[in-house]
Amino acid sequence: MNNIVNRTLILLFCVLAIPASFALTLQEAKDQGLVGEQRDGYVGLVVSNAAAEVVSMVQDINNQRRDLYRQIAQQNGITVEQVAALAYEKAVAATPVGQFVQNANGDWQRK
Repeated sequence: MNNIVNRTLILLFCVLAIPASFALTLQEAKDQGLVGEQRDGYVGLVVSNAAAEVVSMVQDINNQRRDLYRQIAQQNGITVEQVAALAYEKAVAATPVGQFVQNANGDWQRK
């Protein structure tokens, strides 16, 4: 079961890493320190004054993740929260040095 979840999560991050509908990609937004990986398995705004384009991108990506998390949870008989927690672990492991992730207190820190 974990193998299926892991492979699906890897696919998720490959698909969502470069959303075609936005001029600024998720990777570029992460590189610029605008967004990071939240502890809940979703993308969050690191800066409070992010452009509307970035806010929209984050909402779209999180909606896509939520839908995929639900599918994975149903297929594997686990909760969405369990899938999201595993996704966060995978995202942190894949996050390059210098990008933001949330720590246990919910504060943003550079990896």
